[in-house]
Amino acid sequence: MQARSSRKSPRLEGYDYAQDGAYFLTSCTQNRVHQFGHVMDQTMYLNEAGYIVETWWHRLPAKFADLELDLFVVMPNHIHGIVILNAWAGTQTRPYTIASVMAWFKSMTTNHYIRGVRQRGWKPFVGKLWQRSFHDRIIRHERELNALREYVLTNPARWEADTFYDKG
Repeated sequence: MQARSSRKSPRLEGYDYAQDGAYFLTSCTQNRVHQFGHVMDQTMYLNEAGYIVETWWHRLPAKFADLELDLFVVMPNHIHGIVILNAWAGTQTRPYTIASVMAWFKSMTTNHYIRGVRQRGWKPFVGKLWQRSFHDRIIRHERELNALREYVLTNPARWEADTFYDKG
């Protein structure tokens, strides 16, 4: 009998991702394939799929109460966004976590992308649009928040030096 691979969770062990706070989120396309546009002269130019990803991101607060969007950028093969979970007004615990927010976002964008492939001739993806899981960083203070805002704002200008850079 072969042992199952036990994949380590990228989430901080013991941390409650439903609690109030700010989070820096990153998600990459499967195999880092360029699906959402291109960078030229340090500017990101979204294709139709990139605009769809941006649109679904901006719909998050309508789906998730008390979720506030800060800065966000779509890159050719990944996204970065800062979200803030504001004080929860409910009498019970918040009914969602950062993981459920990202799962919904990835599901909605994937479904819309598939429609784009079928109806508008978008470049198909192989297997999955998004990589499994996502990266998060819990933002602990204002200085860190400001540094991450700067990172998001300047991401297109630093594309060729980016960890996720690939000529595509």
